[in-house]
Amino acid sequence: MTTPFFDLRGSHNPHRWHLPLTPAICVGPPEHLFMYGGIGLAASISALEQTCGRPVVWATAQYLSYARPPSVVDFDVWISNAGKYTTQARVTAHVGETEVVSVMAALGARPDTRDHQWPKMPDIPPPDDCLPVMLWTDDGDNLNRRIERRAPQGRYDLKNRKGEISADGRMQMWLRTAEDVPVDAALLAVFADYVPSGFGHALGVWAGGNSLDNTLRVLKIVPTRWVLAEISISGIHAGVGHGAMNLFAETGELMAVASQTVIVRVRGD
Repeated sequence: MTTPFFDLRGSHNPHRWHLPLTPAICVGPPEHLFMYGGIGLAASISALEQTCGRPVVWATAQYLSYARPPSVVDFDVWISNAGKYTTQARVTAHVGETEVVSVMAALGARPDTRDHQWPKMPDIPPPDDCLPVMLWTDDGDNLNRRIERRAPQGRYDLKNRKGEISADGRMQMWLRTAEDVPVDAALLAVFADYVPSGFGHALGVWAGGNSLDNTLRVLKIVPTRWVLAEISISGIHAGVGHGAMNLFAETGELMAVASQTVIVRVRGD
């Protein structure tokens, strides 16, 4: 049996779930670890799907506060409307009385045979022909060590940033978990939270930021070991940036699209 990427636990109440925070699902320096934003959305998606018995097709998280280990985050699922094919629901994630993540979502599937996608997977070398990428300095045993990142010639590695602004604000990298966790909507939400890393490449400096939100729109999930993340940074103004991501399977299927708004932070500012 495959070990899940995070330890979301049920309770006597089918609408309440608990997530103990450990360094494995947190980021930041060892003395200031906090729950990775993508984990907040991923755990909410998992709680929603298990409570509602339907797959998530859209979910958006608003990040409100930090949650730090060794606390426990509670996820409360509220079903606003459950129709024949679609459920509208929301999640509040909190530590004690402090709300840390608020999620809105829709779940379901309709009996329709049409199956099309228009975006094409970028033409880049396969993962085995790419080099590892370090997007930030190594802060020890945390979530970043659990996700492998590769790109052609390692071109987005921190050491390769020369202060030159990107011509198009785009980057592509392969992602997979070190533990071979199956790809599902929750794991795609974790990968989607790499949008802020695109700001460092777009600006050509050591940069990232604090996500204000994380939105995932799921098209379909197919078996794949690697996921190709195509990040597109739209723009930055007044300290805030907007970016998006397409998430492709190795075989080219578009599995999901994501977007974020980020408070952009450049190291040294």
